[in-house]
Amino acid sequence: MLEVAKLNQFYGESHTLWDMDLEIPEGSCTCLMGRNGVGKTTLLKTVMGILKSQSGKISFGKGELTKSAPESRARAGIGYVPQGRDIFSQLTVEENLRVGLAARPDGKKEIPERIFKLFPVLKSMMRRRGGDLSGGQQQQLAMGRALALDPKLLILDEPTEGIQPNIVSHIAEVLLELNRSEKLTILLVEQKLPFVRKVADRFAIMDRGRRVAAGEIGELTGDVVSKYLTV
Repeated sequence: MLEVAKLNQFYGESHTLWDMDLEIPEGSCTCLMGRNGVGKTTLLKTVMGILKSQSGKISFGKGELTKSAPESRARAGIGYVPQGRDIFSQLTVEENLRVGLAARPDGKKEIPERIFKLFPVLKSMMRRRGGDLSGGQQQQLAMGRALALDPKLLILDEPTEGIQPNIVSHIAEVLLELNRSEKLTILLVEQKLPFVRKVADRFAIMDRGRRVAAGEIGELTGDVVSKYLTV
């Protein structure tokens, strides 16, 4: 579904992505892993068009997105939950969710009811400002906003970071529901191994801007973890 080929990215003089290759099969839940600073968030931002690639190719479905604007990528069917959530703190929960509707290709203006089935807490907080929510509630709101555009691919950057354990467990159940029951393709960056083994069926590991390992989740052995992930 998503294919990144020979992608290169720079921050000033620093070469951050080196001929990066990544393939996300349709219907999979793939976890992108790696130590801090290896380029995971940079890769996601480049896939979303927030950062421009210096060279390489990004394909989604039957189209190419390499030079597309971020809003075009959303309209193509990619939902994005960034690290830190980036909700609009001064807007209400309802207004935040409606932001996600703007990119829907079918033009629907109603917030999908399934968002409230996945995240019931949002239904009772529609009039509250995003900035007044807890971290876990904000994460649920960010996910709901991304799902409001009815994506074909959902990308999440560190969805459990700074979240209380009960919400982490709920997020895991939601991702399993979306992927296994609704067949939504998912790409997430995550560091917590128990969470990864629960929700993902594939993994890819980055080191120094390159993909150094990939495979089915059963291939994420202790040796692989020790070599590429242990600090």
